[in-house]
Amino acid sequence: MTRKNRNFSLRTAGLQKTLTVRKIDSVIIFNMKNIRYLCGFTGSEGILLIGSGRPVLFIDGRYTTQADMEIQGVKIMECADKVEAVALEIHKKKYKRVGFEADALSHSRYRQLHSRLSRVKLITLTDELRMLRALKDENEIALMKKAAEISSSAVRSLIRRVKPGWTEKELAWQLEVEARKLGADELSFPPIVASGENSALPHAGLTDRKIKKGDFVVIDFGVMYQGYCSDETCTIAFGKLTDRQKNAYQLVKEAHDRALEAVAAGIPASEVDSKARAVFGKKSARYFTHGTGHGLGLEVHEAPRLSPISGDVLEPRMVFTIEPGLYIPGLWGIRIEDTVLLKKNSCEKLTKMDKKLIIIE
Repeated sequence: MTRKNRNFSLRTAGLQKTLTVRKIDSVIIFNMKNIRYLCGFTGSEGILLIGSGRPVLFIDGRYTTQADMEIQGVKIMECADKVEAVALEIHKKKYKRVGFEADALSHSRYRQLHSRLSRVKLITLTDELRMLRALKDENEIALMKKAAEISSSAVRSLIRRVKPGWTEKELAWQLEVEARKLGADELSFPPIVASGENSALPHAGLTDRKIKKGDFVVIDFGVMYQGYCSDETCTIAFGKLTDRQKNAYQLVKEAHDRALEAVAAGIPASEVDSKARAVFGKKSARYFTHGTGHGLGLEVHEAPRLSPISGDVLEPRMVFTIEPGLYIPGLWGIRIEDTVLLKKNSCEKLTKMDKKLIIIE
């Protein structure tokens, strides 16, 4: 649970400024990660209404005690029908222009809301909220550093022990066990352990395939620590590699390094992506099938986005990944990923694994 004395007032105040610019009276928050970010409530269901005065958190009786322990400066309203209770509060406060999270609301729930607020102008909010959590404060950064330390240590420990003959599932299970021993609360996403031809699939599922000599093994792993995520990918090799494999690894490593060097405050995120992509040239670029990185925090995919079509601009206190890769169908794949914190005049790598090629005999 989050600490009750944590100060969330600056976050809600910042959102209220956004509402003022858009001439919106209030906003209804449905996304539970955003609710946690704005008031500290860690339950799995609730609705937060932010307008003039104190925010109001609508929950059912399962969460009343928990909410009282976790939050302050927010009115807690226990109710059986949360949408109905939100509508009554909006009418009570005489709000006329009400924003809502378009990405977090199903069509059926929108219809429920609309039917109860027929005289209220409902305004969809997407871009206005997408960057809500992009800039991290000191506490968030400390938690993400700890998460990265745990996941890097778990991967490092497994690399010392893994041998040909282990299955992908076995390696993934041992990673989770090790991470939990080190203090992880849970995994931030289902781990990817992809060997041989499976490594050519960027989001491969775990299989019973046994690791053998000549394989690349892509290990994409992350944990959650007090709600915050880590994300790191290492590609390791087993036995003797071909020259093509060695050259491909060095190409991905160079793309990773050039992207890291390009990271700076004030530059377009797409520029970092282009620096990584330029390393591959026309011949290999078609095997780089995803963006160069993404933000992370309470979720493993947040703003900013580092891709050719991103319109985001990098700012100090953003935390994001750098993760170029090459994937040769039917043969093998390589991805190298670090998580970085952008500072005013520098870039700090939070993940701790050295990304030099590791070959296990």
